[in-house]
Amino acid sequence: MLCEAPCYEGLVEFHGAFYTPDSGQISIALEYMDGGSLADILRLQKRIPEPVLSHMFQKLLNGLSYLHGVRHLVHRDIKPANLLVNLKGEPKITDFGISAGLENSVAMCATFVGTVTYMSPERIRNDYYSYPADIWSLGLALFECGTGEFPYTANKGPVNLMLQILEDPSPSPSKNNFSPEFCSFIDACLQKDPDTRPTAEQLLSYPFITKYAHTDVDLAEFVQSVFDPTQRMKDLADMLTIHYYLLFDGPEELWQHAKAFYNEDSVFSFSKKQHVGSNDIFATLTNIRSTLAGDWPHGRLVHVVEKLQCRAHGQDAVAIRVSGSFIIGNQFLICGDGVQVEGLPNFKDLSIDIPSKRMGTFKEQFIMEPGNEIGRYFIAKQELYIFQESKQEFQVSY
Repeated sequence: MLCEAPCYEGLVEFHGAFYTPDSGQISIALEYMDGGSLADILRLQKRIPEPVLSHMFQKLLNGLSYLHGVRHLVHRDIKPANLLVNLKGEPKITDFGISAGLENSVAMCATFVGTVTYMSPERIRNDYYSYPADIWSLGLALFECGTGEFPYTANKGPVNLMLQILEDPSPSPSKNNFSPEFCSFIDACLQKDPDTRPTAEQLLSYPFITKYAHTDVDLAEFVQSVFDPTQRMKDLADMLTIHYYLLFDGPEELWQHAKAFYNEDSVFSFSKKQHVGSNDIFATLTNIRSTLAGDWPHGRLVHVVEKLQCRAHGQDAVAIRVSGSFIIGNQFLICGDGVQVEGLPNFKDLSIDIPSKRMGTFKEQFIMEPGNEIGRYFIAKQELYIFQESKQEFQVSY
């Protein structure tokens, strides 16, 4: 769906996809939303102010209206964790992995997928459902973001939660603590009968959205005020490290993507020589990569990242220092201390004796600077040092 859709307000952008033959994994490259999700914001502060939510949900409703009215898609997993923001203050819907297409306006879905916590009554009953199921989920997400509390008891198991959604009256915010516009918007979304819920397009004209339309609300300022700059720096360091070494140790067709890390002013230093510009740097790294790949009988040399450090560099840049070992193996990357990445193995969990398998060590330093596009970074400066086990610097011909 994303690759066919134009860039649209309220939806994350699709940049491409690639297939990794060795693992059978399909990776999808989406727009980097450097402010995290609304769920992340709620972990940092109890709730989000109504004026901020009004502006955010106006943009999200535009995206949802496009999904429903133009693409004829039911998202099926609207929740705070799938509502992302960037540091520019732009909120966008993500995670279309389980969205379902409807051929016409009266078509219905009949499958049970998505997050039970935000699932509508008709979906829990396994009835046919359509676009109103997303409106219910959106209403629950807004309830949680605005009040700081999820309205159902979710810690007694999914069956108990589903019974609450089916049998209890629809939740409504306290009229004493929240504005009438906020309460009426949520009440409309959380109608038990899906036929009585408004469409995303209709919700755009509700008082909760229009009330703050001409109010000066700086979404960028709000997001940046709650965002932890230290954690952002660590996340950026993790992201670069994982992507760079996955590409370096991966198949040839994936390595070609590494050129996008550099621009014409980037500088790469190795073996007492400097290389400037994306073409020269990529050619040099390709030769180094080929030399390191060698012709090993039981695999190839792969990086073991054993330590990662990062710090601020100047006003917006990030300095990253990576060190580790080379071993012969099949893993693209084995994570070490300081790298926070889910789904990738840690050599401590693999019972690998690194010292006995170490063929050499490396140290690498990167300076990451922001590009012209929001959320886009490039490698401005890179230094690589490779050592054999004798601790002498390893010489690579190129």
